[in-house]
Amino acid sequence: MPAPAMTENSTLPILFAPDKRLRLTARPIGDADGDMVRALAPKMLATMYAAPGIGLAAPQIGEGLRLIVLDIQPEEKPEPLVLVNPEIIAESAEAATREEGCLSLPGQYADVTRPARVKLRYLDLMGTKREIEGDGLLSACLQHEIDHLDGVLFVDHLSALKRNMILRKLAKDLKSQQRG
Repeated sequence: MPAPAMTENSTLPILFAPDKRLRLTARPIGDADGDMVRALAPKMLATMYAAPGIGLAAPQIGEGLRLIVLDIQPEEKPEPLVLVNPEIIAESAEAATREEGCLSLPGQYADVTRPARVKLRYLDLMGTKREIEGDGLLSACLQHEIDHLDGVLFVDHLSALKRNMILRKLAKDLKSQQRG
């Protein structure tokens, strides 16, 4: 099924921390949700590209659904992925640390350590079961977005001191943007 054409108003507002909806666990998507999810996915991709970002989870736009979109190379050759009900089925014992940011915590970055490689099972938009394996940026992005489905933010992987510093800076930045 081809994606509908994107227009300027096809983007959705992104929630910012500390919005409580970001801390909720998203519900699995069922058969009855198919049409809604197929309509929502292109809007989520448009929102992610416009932000700009490389991943977006439905809870970040206020939808409590287990749906993520991502594209780790939007500049070179876009390869958008839409994952319905993704779940990690294997992860490496080896860890990797890389800098992460988040569209729900704009302008905030920190080094996060996660499993270096993961394997996921998910459904595509047509309901077909699929698997994907990733390492490097893809692995980090998959884990980061799945965290959102469970109400977890990347700052939750940091020490309390670092997390509080980032959240205070974010609150200050957002407040100054509202005044400006």
